[in-house]
This record gives sequence, structure tokens and C-alpha cells, in this order.
Amino acid sequence: ANGILNVSAEDKSTGNKNKITITNDKGRLSKEQIEKMVEEAEQYKAEDDEAKKRIDAKNGLENYAYNVRNTIGDEKLASKLDESDKKAIEDKVKEALSWIEENDSASTEEYESMQKALEAVVNPIMTKMYQAAGGAGEMPDMSGMGGGAAPGGAAGGSGSGPTIEEVD
Repeated sequence: ANGILNVSAEDKSTGNKNKITITNDKGRLSKEQIEKMVEEAEQYKAEDDEAKKRIDAKNGLENYAYNVRNTIGDEKLASKLDESDKKAIEDKVKEALSWIEENDSASTEEYESMQKALEAVVNPIMTKMYQAAGGAGEMPDMSGMGGGAAPGGAAGGSGSGPTIEEVD
């Protein structure tokens, strides 16, 4: 019943009967081995989840920093930024990127803290620039930057200025 193939043979002239069951035990894991593997998988699940969160935080910070750097490198935007504001953003982005390289095994909280510090420099400058542009749609879309400012167009709307949505 548990075999892969059951074969029976009968010699009609002599009446001899023989049965054989072909199984595939070679290379199979025993029930104990399987249970041990499942227990180990459950044991390491929390560690794997924590590692995933840490890597996601690192990638989020790195993506945000590169997106900010590319955004301020855009000629249309660069001309609207004060030189001091542009320098402040560039310095903070460089600091964040070098920090990522030097702290490859930092904790999730450290990565999130660094991203918040970068956002604290970038968001007010971008908001100020957007407000100075009058919300006329000249501001680049920052919503794909992994957090921070995502200015919504308030042009022609309620006139209350841009909407800033903070995403954790």
C-alpha cells in the first residue's frame, strides 16, 4: 500500500506466484528528519523576519538618498534651489550614503533614524521651494522616494498650500 509499484508474477505452467513491492526509500528523509527541519525553520523565522526588516530599512534609506541626489541634480530643479539649500541637501545625502557603506550591519532603528535625519533636512527645503513655485506643478514628483514629502498639488484647489503626507 505504501510502495510506489506493486508487481505480482505467476508462472502458468508451474503455478508459482511471486510478489514484489518497489519502494523509493533511497534518498528520502525520515519522519524525524522532516520534523526537525520544520522545527528549525520555525525557530529561525523570527530571525529571518528581523533580517528582512533591517534590509528593507537599509534599501529604503539608500533609495531615498539616491532619489534625492538625482532630483537635485535635475537642471530644472537645481535652478530653483538656493545654493546654500542645495549644498545642505548634497552634504546630508553624502553623509547618509557614506554612513550606509560604513555601517553595513546597522540595526533597523539606526537605518530608520538616519532616513528621518535626511528627511528632516530635505523636506523643509523641498516644501519651501514648492511653495515658492506657487504650487504650479513645477515641483518634481517626490512620492516615489520611499518616504518623507509627497507634495500634493494644491494649485487651484483650496488655496491652503501643499499637502505633505508622512509615510512611515
